[in-house]
Amino acid sequence: MTMLMTAPELVESWARMTAKATTPAARTVNAVKIHGRGNTSVRALDGVSVELEQNRFTAIMGPSGSGKSTLMHCLAGLDTLSSGQVYVGDKELGTLSERALTKLRRDRLGFIFQAYNLLPTLTAAENITLPLALAGRSADPLWLELVIDVVGLGDRLSHRPSELSGGEQLRVAAARALVSRPEIIFADEPTGSLDSRAGGSLLNFLRRAVDDFGQTIVMVTHDPVAASFADRIVFLADGRIVDEMFEPSVGRAVEHMKYLGG
Repeated sequence: MTMLMTAPELVESWARMTAKATTPAARTVNAVKIHGRGNTSVRALDGVSVELEQNRFTAIMGPSGSGKSTLMHCLAGLDTLSSGQVYVGDKELGTLSERALTKLRRDRLGFIFQAYNLLPTLTAAENITLPLALAGRSADPLWLELVIDVVGLGDRLSHRPSELSGGEQLRVAAARALVSRPEIIFADEPTGSLDSRAGGSLLNFLRRAVDDFGQTIVMVTHDPVAASFADRIVFLADGRIVDEMFEPSVGRAVEHMKYLGG
């Protein structure tokens, strides 16, 4: 008879499955993205080559217009390059059909955006498990329980988004991103609309997802405090990678952003 794993065993098993590998979680090769044409064209990405490690928390920073959100959207398959390549694992996104790309985003990636994108007619619990429902899959009960416990939503699962605070809605979005055990979670300015307490709670959750669950997270942010939770910061300016920082601190991130004019 097959026995269900306990929560600690589940975490250990998940960490083993997501142990560091030689293949980057995602990478770009000479990525170029041009918006518009002719004299009005803007080169949002100008030959960006970067590798993002598995089981690590990477922040992308830069001044407004530096290309950081464009880079994340192209890495996540939400936008296409003008030239160059994007890989998720060993899959080059530019070679995939729209159907295959949609399936990859659904099955292998998770997303946390400022807008939350919660469906107003569904409860918190239903919003959390929505990606699995769309994929025709059921949530692993122990994993779902663990994720809900981590984000502190146990007593709010029957509430709809209109009955939740902004911080609670974002925690629902974070739980939804993690519940399917994606290879990568992409977060676009996830703390931008939160107060310091709610933002700190979310960042601690993301940090724990990496440390305890072996998750890979890529976060775009302008906030040095948020970036200090990452293992590595990649700095962009004028569509190019101009620097990177490992084991960042708030002070060092602030100084880099001042230098870049952010």
